[in-house]
Amino acid sequence: MIASYFTYYVIKPGAKNNYGAILDARMHPIPDLKLQSSEGGERELSDFKGKWLMLQVDAATCTEVCQRKLLEMRQLRLAQGKEMDRIERIWLITDTATISEQIKPGIAGTQLLRADRAKLDKWLPTEPTTKIEDHIYLIDPLGNLMMRFPKDADPNRVKKDLSKLLKASSIG
Repeated sequence: MIASYFTYYVIKPGAKNNYGAILDARMHPIPDLKLQSSEGGERELSDFKGKWLMLQVDAATCTEVCQRKLLEMRQLRLAQGKEMDRIERIWLITDTATISEQIKPGIAGTQLLRADRAKLDKWLPTEPTTKIEDHIYLIDPLGNLMMRFPKDADPNRVKKDLSKLLKASSIG
């Protein structure tokens, strides 16, 4: 009994069981981004309230790394099975270039929205050695930026985080 008290109050087990970095939503409120949809209308991230949002930021030219992340986001959503309808995938495009027709079939179902790069740089947190294009961000159904996955994230560990969040959350 003494050992259990010592372990709990002195050693304090603190096993971290999440892979992504948890972000303080108060430090990163979602700004008014005035996003341009591929249909030409104006949108906001708040339009997707009630869904979990997986967010990727990149230029329309979409390098091989960008394409891999978009595919991973698609696969991560599909891997959630019956819970997949609770997740929306969003690609925030930071320039005015045209998206290659070759990648469009692989990103079917992803919301393509153009955003101001300067606003995104101010809003989305990164690690000191990375940039916003390196991460996949997660926004909860209440509209809070709540998680950032590391550069070159392990899809299996991301899947595990998403599964835990969807299981624990009754919203979205």
